This record gives sequence, C-alpha cells and structure tokens, in this order.
Amino acid sequence: MKKGQIYQGVAGEIRFPNRAVVETEEGEQCLVDNVIPGQKVEFRVEKAKNGRFQGRLLQVIEKSEIETAKDVCAHFGVCGGCLYQSVPYIQQLRFKEYQVRSLLDRVESDYKWEGIKSSPQQYAYRNKMEFSFGNEVKDGPLTLGLHRRGGFYDIVPVNECRIVDEDFRKILMITQMYFRAFNLPFYHKLSHEGVLRHLLVRKGLATGEIMVALVTTSGIPQDILGGFTTSLQSLSLSGELVSILHMKNDNPADMVQSEETTVLYGRDYIYEQLFNLRFKITPFSFFQTNTAGAQVLYDTVRGYLGTTKDKVVYDLYSGTGTIAQVLAPAAARVIGVEIVPEAVESARENTKMNGLSNCEFLCGDVLDVIDEMKASCEKPDLIVLDPPRDGVSAKALQKIIQFDVNRIVYISCKPTSLVRDMEILTDAGYIVERACAVDMFAGTYNIETVAVLTKSRNKGVRA
Repeated sequence: MKKGQIYQGVAGEIRFPNRAVVETEEGEQCLVDNVIPGQKVEFRVEKAKNGRFQGRLLQVIEKSEIETAKDVCAHFGVCGGCLYQSVPYIQQLRFKEYQVRSLLDRVESDYKWEGIKSSPQQYAYRNKMEFSFGNEVKDGPLTLGLHRRGGFYDIVPVNECRIVDEDFRKILMITQMYFRAFNLPFYHKLSHEGVLRHLLVRKGLATGEIMVALVTTSGIPQDILGGFTTSLQSLSLSGELVSILHMKNDNPADMVQSEETTVLYGRDYIYEQLFNLRFKITPFSFFQTNTAGAQVLYDTVRGYLGTTKDKVVYDLYSGTGTIAQVLAPAAARVIGVEIVPEAVESARENTKMNGLSNCEFLCGDVLDVIDEMKASCEKPDLIVLDPPRDGVSAKALQKIIQFDVNRIVYISCKPTSLVRDMEILTDAGYIVERACAVDMFAGTYNIETVAVLTKSRNKGVRA
C-alpha cells in the first residue's frame, strides 16, 4: 500500500475506538475508522509506516449483513453523532464488549470479566446536547445541527435526531427558523467572522426542567435576543423551560464556552434527580449525559467498592460530586477533588441541599491537592478514580499509589487510557479483580468501563 492511494476492502476485526481492520483482495490490511465489520468500503491511505497503514473512509460500497436494524434515524450515515444505529442493539453491545475486553486482557488475564451492561434507554436518552451553527454546503442557508461525519466544517441539520427527545428537536428547529429570518451569519472557524456559534440544551430527565443557552459573539444585536426568548416560550414542551441564557464568546477556539453570561429568562441552572438525590446543574456542570444509564454505572461502582461503613473514600476527579454524594450515605466520610471551580461550587451546594454532612470537596488539580490531603485529611480506605478521557497523569498516579489503599475503583470513558494506567497500577502491586463495561451511549462507539483493583500484600495472592 502507498500513502495517498485509494483501495477497496472488507472490514473485519474491530479495535477501539471503532477502528476496523480492512483487508483488500490482495490480502493487504489497513486500519480504517467508522466502519462496521462486514462492510465493503473504499478508503484512502493516510498513514504508512513500518508496514502498518491507517486509512480514511471514503464511502461504503456494500452494507454488512449485520446491518438489519429497523427504524434507523433519518440522519444516520451523514451525521457524525451515531455510528452503530444500523446494527441491532445486542450486536452493538457485542462490538463494544469485544473492544474493551481485548484491551484489558493485554494487562491482566486472570480477572473476572462481568460483561457489558446495556443502557436502560436505546433512544431519547441524552440530557445534554451541543449544537453548532453553520451551513450544510458552502454558501447554503443557515443550519443548526451536528457536524457531518468525517467533516469539520459542514453542519448537518438533525431535526429528527433519535438520541434526544421531542423537546430537544422542537428547540433546535425553532432556533434555526428564528435566526434564518434575520439572516445573521454564523461564526466562521477560519476567518473568525460571524455571530452565531452554538446552542446548548440541557434537560433534567427526571425533573423535566429545561435549559437553553445561545452562544454568540459579542456582535449580536441585543434586540434580537428578546424575540428569541419569546419564540422559545411559545413552544409546547413536555418539560418545563426554566432557563434561557445568552453567552458571549469571542474566543477563536471552536468550543462551547462563555466569557459573559446573561440570564434572558428564569435562572442559570436546572435540577436533576438521581438515587433520590437532587442535583443543581449549571451550563457547564459535568453530569453524565445518560441519566438512567448513570444509575446503572454508579450502582456498579457501589458494588465494586464493597462495604464503605466507617470508611473514608476519596473521589478523585469528582466533577459536580455526583459519585461522592451517591456514596456518602453509607460511608464515614467522602472527600472529592475537582479542578473546575464551578463544578466544586455546585458540588458543595448539592451536598447542602441533600443534607449530607460527611462530604467535602477540594478545588484544584489532583496532582497538587494530593500533597495537601496527606497533611490535612484522613487517610483514605478506598479510592474512586473517574478522570477525563486522557486518564490520570503519571505523576498523579504515583502519588495516588502512595496512599496504599486496598481497593481502587477506576471509571473510564476511554479504555485505552484505562489500560495505560492499569499497567502502572499493576506494576505497583495492584491486581485487576473485576471489570465490566457500561453502555451509556447507545448508537455510538463510546463506552464506559469500570474496573476494581485490589492491593496484593503477598506476591501471587489476591487481596
């Protein structure tokens, strides 16, 4: 194979993150993303080094025999959001389980694999969406939706998106219609010109409370925002619209953020419920995007931790403190650490609201805060790690190991990062005892993995 050349082949084995081994008629192999096993595809070789090749999908020539799912989303195949919807859900779970387990088996072979737990909802499960303004084709009409699969600039309208409920779709459509009427330009990533950037929608699936946040540059005419608020309030929704926000963002980086937030209606937060606990969620609070799936995930974490009575638990990378508060009723004390000040503030507010006096949250990077904790906090009996996608930094992990706890539960949304960190933990004397996958993202290749590692006090003997 040569870089830049175009080939055809059939997809076989699948590796995380949904990277299939595509074999040509001549027997040559290339790794290609976003391909389903059994598909015949056309691809271009993008990387070639030491006899290994990576390619970019150009088109699916023939469907796979396993693509038999009915009632597939109208945007499937064009929108970059979902990849597996054409495959029956049970097969989606098999794909994900295989990818996770094949990675974990490289680190530890003698552990109990407990399979994959399905999402309670296959559709309409997301409680948060970030839509982008743009156009579907160059110089086309204003569009609000998601990025085209494999593209960076084109935006696909997703008025029939299946992973959200009807309220999300109604808000999406009326927003697009409203701003089309004013002929306002979207923000161009290359020229850094334009006004309309993103639309953030959050909904408490247990409470029904809805937040809408419009993100624009500071150049938007202020009188337009009043009409936007009125148009949203005119919608007939199953949930309750309690928050409409305007966020100014002149930063050239293509990400949803706010340099100044104005409340156009209601308040700047919504409430959600989980395990009979109530959580205040602000625009940028971290909260699992699948509320029903989060209950499955956190139930798994509680089971893997074991008995927490009279024990001190550290929840590192605690976000808005969801896990910490789920664990607190049965623990002596839970201490969370989170680097995002807004998340820490929310965690503290939620703790007071839920009447939990044995929860404490510290703000800062885990790498730095750990040193303070060693001097001022009780030594942990158990540790929960729920880091960002890139995992725990090597330096922070070494400091965590020094606590010498008997049990660590690691939650990961990127199993390759989990495996890297597991290798460091096993070298330090920890043993992978049990692990499983939890599907929080039906229709996509994303997956959560939970593993419990126990400290071996004697070589070859499990703790």
